Amino acid sequence: MNLVIEYQYFPSVILFNTSFSFSNIVFEKYEHYKKMGFRNRCRIAGANGTIDLTVPLANGRDQKAFTRDVKIAGFENWQANHWKTLMSCYNRSPWFEFYRDGLERLYLRPFIFLIDWDLYCFEWVLSCLEMQPAISSTEAFQPTYQNGDWADWRNRIRPGSLGELPAIKYRQVFEERLGFLPNLSILDLLFCEGRNARRLLQNPLQGINRQ
Repeated sequence: MNLVIEYQYFPSVILFNTSFSFSNIVFEKYEHYKKMGFRNRCRIAGANGTIDLTVPLANGRDQKAFTRDVKIAGFENWQANHWKTLMSCYNRSPWFEFYRDGLERLYLRPFIFLIDWDLYCFEWVLSCLEMQPAISSTEAFQPTYQNGDWADWRNRIRPGSLGELPAIKYRQVFEERLGFLPNLSILDLLFCEGRNARRLLQNPLQGINRQ
């Protein structure tokens, strides 16, 4: 089975839960870049609510380029800022220290194209979860996938839809203050559950249409 999705920056928990059902993950490389998604942002939990970590883009977010051609703005120290925010939010979480060194090395590595950064983050998470799907990218844009061997999740997970999707429940860092925040970045689950994250993700969620 093949899952086609857009490139995302440390995607949400729901995406990785869905990914366990597929042997092949195909990233959409030839769409025109769309703003207001998770292509250049990930959502984490802070003491006062959710925080969106956003990668600055050369030419801004309103560009008409193919996703494959979108470049990261080189004049902002965004990686250092994102890393500091992650440390501030999660340094007291049960598993942050376990992942800290590997994740810090990731944030020290420079990237030019957004899809390279997104893919590197995705593959880092796969290694943490011991997932080994085949990874590829599209060779041309297809508006729809009619074949039953394909599940099209492009643009399905958006900032405004996270609360409407089924969610895996686990203990979060600021849950007593904020309540449970569904479908945050996979980093939230890793920092809170560590090696137990894989087991939680493998449990199928009721009500998800995977086609």
